[in-house]
Amino acid sequence: MRKIFLVAAIFSIMNFQFSISEACTNFICSRGASADGSTMITYAADSHTRYGQLRYHKGGDHQPGEMVKLYNYGSLKFQIEIPQVPHTYSVVGFINEHQLAIGETTWGGIEPLSKGNDMGIDYGNLIYLALQRAKTCREAIVVMANLVNTYGYADGGESFSLCDPNETWIFEITSKGSEKGAVWVARRVPEGYVCGHANQARITTFPKMHRGAPQVSLSFSNISDIYNNRIECVYANDVVSFARKHDLFHGSDADFSFADVYNPLTFSGLRACEARVYAMFNRINGDMKRYEKFAMGDPKAERLPLWIKPDHKLTVHDVMELMRDHYEGTPMDMNGDVGAGPFHCPYRWRPMDFEVDGQKYVHERAISTQQTGFSFVAQCRSWLPDKLGGIIWFGVDDTYSTVYCPMFCGISQVPVCFEEGNGSMSEYSETAAFWLFNRVSNFCYLRYDSMIVDVRRVQGELESDFIKIVDGVSKQYENYDDTRLVAALNRTSNQCADQMMRRWTQLDRLLLMKYVDGNIKTVENGHIKTTPTGVVTGIKQPPYPEWFYRQIVNDHGDILKEQ
Repeated sequence: MRKIFLVAAIFSIMNFQFSISEACTNFICSRGASADGSTMITYAADSHTRYGQLRYHKGGDHQPGEMVKLYNYGSLKFQIEIPQVPHTYSVVGFINEHQLAIGETTWGGIEPLSKGNDMGIDYGNLIYLALQRAKTCREAIVVMANLVNTYGYADGGESFSLCDPNETWIFEITSKGSEKGAVWVARRVPEGYVCGHANQARITTFPKMHRGAPQVSLSFSNISDIYNNRIECVYANDVVSFARKHDLFHGSDADFSFADVYNPLTFSGLRACEARVYAMFNRINGDMKRYEKFAMGDPKAERLPLWIKPDHKLTVHDVMELMRDHYEGTPMDMNGDVGAGPFHCPYRWRPMDFEVDGQKYVHERAISTQQTGFSFVAQCRSWLPDKLGGIIWFGVDDTYSTVYCPMFCGISQVPVCFEEGNGSMSEYSETAAFWLFNRVSNFCYLRYDSMIVDVRRVQGELESDFIKIVDGVSKQYENYDDTRLVAALNRTSNQCADQMMRRWTQLDRLLLMKYVDGNIKTVENGHIKTTPTGVVTGIKQPPYPEWFYRQIVNDHGDILKEQ
């Protein structure tokens, strides 16, 4: 039986496809690594079917015997019904009223563990239930561990990012296949350090001792040990023994690596996944060149660490910008090869892998990608009341061209542009931010190098305004009572969203007028330049780059040559 299990696992690894249907990117910034002492995590939900909207759950008290019906986060089909807890917390997207935020990336893992249990809780509902039932990272880990132990885990390998006002954690989990429950490990990101994950398990070996405190095998008899702040690494009590039972691991406990056993590295795991973590690290630490070969797919090269110390402390805008990357400044830069076309578009339509004359090739999978449904930067500030201190900076569509709009965790009303039910992937809505931002970005892809300049200018203006607004109201609202505070936060978040939608609509219209039919018109003071009599003037028609003309000549020159 064990040999069959192992063969299935190896077969799965060898046949793993480079293309990833749902691939996300997370960044984790500890309090000591941020410029203002806040904690931050990011999440890009990159799926060709995921719609950008902001889910809201109103917390409150619940009656004994009340049940919760859970519908699978991906298929939306009914999954399982479980008992409700006496009280739940309000949740805005992926942050709750106590400034607990959670993000994720999926890595699947080896067969048959990547399928999960037939019944149980999937990763999406695991996040939402933890946000409704926990106040801190440590509480959330306990909630998630208890849920999968009690009801089963209906998913494969996942990495979770967690932050509260004081701590940041990375939590990795995979199913036991046909067995109920899951195996997992969680580690606190050290103060002053940053971490990241992108569809590849990243926790390798983990300590049994830390700062003189013995780590616990987090079984369900001693689970409360996690509330000892000296404990900074916890794990399922059978995380190693389960692997041994199925011939997945034979070494000493000290040498056990969660990632290497449950999600072994492949070329795609390096080039499409670890490379994105490398890209983030590379932008904030000058010593990352040594890991470049590893990121480009060499498993024998020096392995990227789980976390690093940035060269400077990061602002919330710095973290936003980390989510905007096409491997600029590395050999994988997507702006310059022929695939970028004459206008340097750093996007490649799927599939990511292709074959020419029997040789296989891959397109890069960057942090910024066209199929992002939504992304966010969650920021938690310990020096402020919870409802004011927690912010989910929320954006829809491609991270490079989105605007991160501040949604305070204490709001009770989601702006219309982000509201559930306002449009879908199959229903267009004029008032939905998702469709407005997609219209702008998809137009930009046609003449990217020119148009993205206009987009980034407006994006920068809006985000700069929003950061100033947040700084201002944080001082102004700090001593408001709860009722007044919630009303003020609703007003501020909605005003920011309205400002964003108005300004982006203006940009959308201006881009069409400025770039229609391949022309580039001159813009002055936000308007197309005209003569005093109203005739458009200052039209430019820049030529294609020389290399592009040469390709045309090489391909079709005999037909196009002047006689």
